[in-house]
Amino acid sequence: MAKRVMAVYDTDPLYTERFTEFVNQKEQVPFTVMAFTALDRLKTYGEDHKIELLLISTSIPREEIEKTGAAYVVMLADGEAAPPEGPYPSVYKYQAADSLMREVMKYYCDDPGDPGYAMVSKAGRTIGVYSPINRCLKTSFSLTMGQLLARDLKVLYLNLEDCSGFGRLIGEEYRGGLSDLLYYYSQEGFRWVRLGSVVYTWGELDYVPPVQYPEDLCQVTGQMMAELVTHIARESVYESIILDLGQFGKKAAEVLEVCDVVYMPVKDDCVSAAKIEEFEEYLMSSGRGSLKDRIQKIKPPYHCSFSRKDNYLEQLLWGELGDYTRQLLRKQP
Repeated sequence: MAKRVMAVYDTDPLYTERFTEFVNQKEQVPFTVMAFTALDRLKTYGEDHKIELLLISTSIPREEIEKTGAAYVVMLADGEAAPPEGPYPSVYKYQAADSLMREVMKYYCDDPGDPGYAMVSKAGRTIGVYSPINRCLKTSFSLTMGQLLARDLKVLYLNLEDCSGFGRLIGEEYRGGLSDLLYYYSQEGFRWVRLGSVVYTWGELDYVPPVQYPEDLCQVTGQMMAELVTHIARESVYESIILDLGQFGKKAAEVLEVCDVVYMPVKDDCVSAAKIEEFEEYLMSSGRGSLKDRIQKIKPPYHCSFSRKDNYLEQLLWGELGDYTRQLLRKQP
């Protein structure tokens, strides 16, 4: 299926070209993005081609916008406040481009006339990271692996912890995340543009911010989460999906079943060994014994230098954990 067209026109040609170049590099946007530096050319193009989504300056009169034939229009505003009236939603054009696109995708998804859109792609590889024990470097390992894989692949990281501390760790304030994605999925099934509206980027890794409240995960069944992950793997551009399962309880087994491989950080103490043994017994008693063949037990190196949040990414990649993860990935087929 060919991508739909998103046209961009602003009275500042440099802004139009730079913004379009940025968005075309972000593969989670399900459009071919075209820049227009002349309004006449935009209208001429619209006469022979379908423009699904148009981003256009608020300085352009409504009658001129209608001549483009665009199915959906979002205005690019110079001021932070949206225009007080008009038929089209508005976004502040000088914000970060990825933030602007999340806002645009949200407006586009909320359009009652939008029939939905799915990308057609080869199913991505799903990697689970789970352990029934605590303080085992599960999240640090997941993020390190995600950043390393994202150098060559399109990678999406999903954190299923009820209290992840992720926003504070990275220093980001979120307008949407996994809570919104789960709600939309329960109401309307998977839609690629919904995913694109809640995806953020850290370093080279794309991620969906974790749930806002622990209750949001409590209300989700393991089967529902597994189905959502399967849809993302099959219908998105991501070549790898990393699931950081946290303390997802025994529902984790249902999600792990859709993973191609599962990394399980372990420790040597007797309490940790007993928890691992109990989880493996549960897999056998619940008819999921075959999952044990996909589980690779690992012992990431402990560290004492992860005390500063401002350079957390560099600490992940260039410390002992980064070296360990690189070696592990080299051994994988």
